[in-house]
Amino acid sequence: MATRHPFRPGLRAAAAALVLAAALTACKKGEGGPGDAQAKEAEVEAIPVEVTKAARRPIAASYTGTAALEPLADSQVVAKTSGVALAVLVEEGQQVKAGQPLVKLDPDRARLALAQAQAQMGKLENNYRRAQQLVAQQLISAGEVDQMRYDLENARAQYNMAALELSYSTVTAPISGVVALRSIKPGNFVQINTPIFRIVDDSRLEATLNVPERELATMKPGQPVLLQVDALPGRTFEGVVDRVAPVVDAGSGTFRVISTFTGGNTLQPGMFGRIRIDYDQRPDALVVPRVALLDDGEPAVFVIREGKAARVPVKVGYVDGEWIEVREGVKTGDQVVTAGKVALREGSAVQVIGGEAPAKAVADASAAKSAGSEQ
Repeated sequence: MATRHPFRPGLRAAAAALVLAAALTACKKGEGGPGDAQAKEAEVEAIPVEVTKAARRPIAASYTGTAALEPLADSQVVAKTSGVALAVLVEEGQQVKAGQPLVKLDPDRARLALAQAQAQMGKLENNYRRAQQLVAQQLISAGEVDQMRYDLENARAQYNMAALELSYSTVTAPISGVVALRSIKPGNFVQINTPIFRIVDDSRLEATLNVPERELATMKPGQPVLLQVDALPGRTFEGVVDRVAPVVDAGSGTFRVISTFTGGNTLQPGMFGRIRIDYDQRPDALVVPRVALLDDGEPAVFVIREGKAARVPVKVGYVDGEWIEVREGVKTGDQVVTAGKVALREGSAVQVIGGEAPAKAVADASAAKSAGSEQ
């Protein structure tokens, strides 16, 4: 005879609770219906994105780099003679012309030396004239006349040297430009060959770029150059490529490109700036923002078509700032995704931020909600 094991009271209560929970779950699924599930699925699939239309605009191929501005000419003015500075005639920041007096040194010693040389030269000139008369009368030899002529030429050279030394007492500007540094004051004793001024020619400024050798065929004199300097934010200055060094440095693999800019009160020597050299122009290129390109190897963008994302391979051309040229793959007016593309896959439904919801996604969601309400 088989033995029966009665249910314990605790197990019987647990079984009843499980049956009740299953019944409630089935009722809730029946009430919601498939329509609400489809609507929720449609809402989840619509990924918010930002888009920009592919458009046509001018674009330039360019090379960019950084360099400091240098003056066309830079001169250290030195004293060519010694003496006390009686007057300093210019100040820092003042424009000067070549040959303009800068400093007056005490000229007394040089004047005395010149007077002495002049007297000696005059004496020898008189002696030589008398000797020419005497040699005609054969009263002196031709050798003595030659010696007098030599002495006279030597005296004239000494006179010219004394005159030059006197001219050095007035220090003049060797080039035209602006006084960048003054290191002398009135009353100072100046030693010969002592630097006392620095003059820079800021009428034209130069910037030298060391460009990789792969760009050698693209750089030509006369190409337009744009400059932005840190000291003057928001401003752009125009220049031109002045010359291109034809030799590539074997150590660095670069060659020198020198650009020139108009100087003056705005641009100054020593300013550091970013330089852009445009070596080709396309006036009507189809472009998209650079941020639209996908970072997965092959150049491609997401294009919005019928409310869904389509991955489109593209062939790119020139890069100009934030824009990149598209040679193949998209056409004018196509909406390309610029933000939110990381979450996209081929065929993903999208919601354009700032625009209307995709028509198909809205229609699917509406139909699903209607079906749910009918049940």
